[in-house]
Amino acid sequence: MDINYIKQTLENHKVIAFPTETVMGLGVLFDDYEAYCNLNKIKNRPEDKPYTMMLGDVKDIEKYAYLTEKVRKLINAFMPGSLTILLKAKENIPSYVTHGTNVIGIRIPSLKNICEMINEIGKPLLVPSANKSGEAPAMSSEEVKKIFKDEIECIIEGRCISGKPSTIIDLSKNEIKIIREGTITESMILDVLGGN
Repeated sequence: MDINYIKQTLENHKVIAFPTETVMGLGVLFDDYEAYCNLNKIKNRPEDKPYTMMLGDVKDIEKYAYLTEKVRKLINAFMPGSLTILLKAKENIPSYVTHGTNVIGIRIPSLKNICEMINEIGKPLLVPSANKSGEAPAMSSEEVKKIFKDEIECIIEGRCISGKPSTIIDLSKNEIKIIREGTITESMILDVLGGN
């Protein structure tokens, strides 16, 4: 993994691809509007569908989102891991990222090398799955090459383990709403929160 090449690609408003523990992901710097537009174009993705923000360290979540005690419990139990939490975004998140909702999805992968890569980059990434909109996500760097051909020049080699997307929980309001159940189940979440 050539971190200088990865950084240079991102700073040139381009998209990278890399393996996570769930599916292959695409990534751009979270505060780079030109790169965000490139990502939408490459994915053929509707403008109104927000992207998850991927961080490399649990302690960084508080820089970008507001945390409650309930949220902290879930972070301590399941992050890093196959969980995306929707939280109220802080003012340093660009409005195009939240589509004016002031809600941001945050995920920290359990792959140590990917967390280290994000920490080396020095900024969170906006990360959707590596696929064209409406199609199945790629599970390996080889599949990314087949789907995107020369649209993505920086592809980090690897293969994904589970193929099952992350669990998504909405914690942006007072109630807890499970948007999508993945490897972290509703009963596991309720166990941590004492059944509430």
